[in-house]
Amino acid sequence: MEAYIYDAVRTPRGRGRSDGGLHEITPIQLAAQMLGALRDRNNLDTALVEDVILGCVSPVGEQGANVARVAAICAGYAESVAGQQINRFCASALEAVNLGAALVKSGEAQAIVAGGVESMSRVAMGSDSGAWYNDPQTTWKSYYAPQGIGADLIATLDGYSRADVDRFAVESQRRAAQAWDRGSFQRSVVPVRDVLGEVALARDEHLRPGTTLADLAKLKPAFAMSGEQGFDAVALHRYPRVESISHVHTGGNSSGIVDGASAVLIGNEAFGKAAGLKARAKIRGFRSIGSEPTIMLTGPGPCSHQLLKKLGMTPKDIDLYEINEAFAAVALRFMRDMGISHEQTNVNGGSIALGHPLGATGAMILGTVLDELERRDLSTGLVTLCAAAGMATATVIERV
Repeated sequence: MEAYIYDAVRTPRGRGRSDGGLHEITPIQLAAQMLGALRDRNNLDTALVEDVILGCVSPVGEQGANVARVAAICAGYAESVAGQQINRFCASALEAVNLGAALVKSGEAQAIVAGGVESMSRVAMGSDSGAWYNDPQTTWKSYYAPQGIGADLIATLDGYSRADVDRFAVESQRRAAQAWDRGSFQRSVVPVRDVLGEVALARDEHLRPGTTLADLAKLKPAFAMSGEQGFDAVALHRYPRVESISHVHTGGNSSGIVDGASAVLIGNEAFGKAAGLKARAKIRGFRSIGSEPTIMLTGPGPCSHQLLKKLGMTPKDIDLYEINEAFAAVALRFMRDMGISHEQTNVNGGSIALGHPLGATGAMILGTVLDELERRDLSTGLVTLCAAAGMATATVIERV
């Protein structure tokens, strides 16, 4: 049985600070508004939906207590619609989509809404803590180091200079600004409204379209201090062939901290007929893997290769790629691993320019690649993200 994508929506990304455009909107409301948008845009009888699956990376406080089920209730979905919250770190929303697709493909469900939410201005990254960060026995076993150390280690191993990662960041900004100007995000982005019904934010606000190489060159390395505090030594113990780590990543060539939510409507053919909807794409397949946890960020290439092999495909069979720009070196490593060019990768920019609302990003970039495939009249797209603790998730979609 096939799992089809019928629609995909996302919020604009708001700066993850107290003065950000989405700070006053609770995580529940961010998610509920996206669920409501799917319903209203498609005149959807929500009783046809069996589950809402939302990713969330810091599921505590306002984002705790099963944000998916509560958001479905707040959105006015039928009481029969269940909800679950999942966490595969930064790949959570894409994993939610994949889980929904698996349920549909297996015949266990006819329709699922999947996506994610993260209000990083209200629930700070790392608020959920955990043994991986704080228990010495656990951190010793996993050779834990912050992700920025891993990104700088990739740059060191692969020979990416500060100029290389900054050039990538400038291009991300240029592409994202161009995409907004030509309306590439118009189909998926739904304005978020406040309690009075007024539009709180209608456009991604993390962009800095005028960014130049000279601007980025003024920024200091973001993770050099963490390295000096002992994390460089941890990473070098795991990678003794490296003499020292070159700290090249800054706030300007790393993903931005933002608020946002996303939702994707997935269903089988019978659901489409019952709902009177036309499928936009089918989910060909998906995969998640573990990778080396100290460097943490190298999984997207191997994961994508494994998925393509499972599907009987090669990188040449994919028209467009979306890789989450957690850090510039992550995207550069991915393109090197896949043997692909930047011309078919993140053609509308990425998280360096737009921001990375952790638990929501995977479904956001799935919608982005689907919209762009339609705009260019192309067929296949691959979406992938690295995830903390050394993981990665990938999904291949094909237009119908």
